[in-house]
Amino acid sequence: MTEAITTLKVDQFAGSAEVPTISMIGTRAMLFEAPGAFTLACQRRIWALMDACSERPDIAEVMPGVTNLMLIFSIPPENPEMVASWLRKAWETLPEKHIKGRLFEVAVRYGGELGSDLLRVAEHCGLSPQEVITLHQAPLYTVCALGSVPGFGYLHGLDPRLETPRKSVPSLKMLAGTVTIGGPQAGISALTGPNGWNSIGFSDLVMFDPEREPPALFEVGDQIRFYAESIDV
Repeated sequence: MTEAITTLKVDQFAGSAEVPTISMIGTRAMLFEAPGAFTLACQRRIWALMDACSERPDIAEVMPGVTNLMLIFSIPPENPEMVASWLRKAWETLPEKHIKGRLFEVAVRYGGELGSDLLRVAEHCGLSPQEVITLHQAPLYTVCALGSVPGFGYLHGLDPRLETPRKSVPSLKMLAGTVTIGGPQAGISALTGPNGWNSIGFSDLVMFDPEREPPALFEVGDQIRFYAESIDV
């Protein structure tokens, strides 16, 4: 059964470009969507809001996404608008939360069969494959959220010159460990399966292992730096 989605009123906040969108999904879930672009500053505010929500006794679970936050209530809230009003006020007043995560140095085999979209990304961006690799290695990326599939980390930090739309026809069996670009984000595939992101290389990292504790390798706030183990173009 499909859950009903109801967007809650913004009342006095209407007309502002900084208004978050808050929606009820069914009777026990609420989605908070931050306004504006995907920036690290915005994501740090999401982390701060996550902590504040975690302290509320009526909220059983909090799941951060990319510039959004999903709340699961213990029981259906009697007054969702009151919760939404609290969320808006908290969003406006809470300071950014800085998380000091671990640093991962990730070796990448760029190009080749497992990075078959490297040339597509280069062509789309008007760059050479080597320039794509150089720009991809330069930033220090931050894990902003986990999701989509278990263990997958959404990474902030991709050079805007490398932004490439997801593929209209997904790869049917992209291997876990594939280094990818999807729109303004970078990532590493956590599980083998269909994937519309652009594959530019491969890493031997095991992103998700159900026998490991915790199963996901990355945590929110971790930082990643890529470097070339080999290049095949």
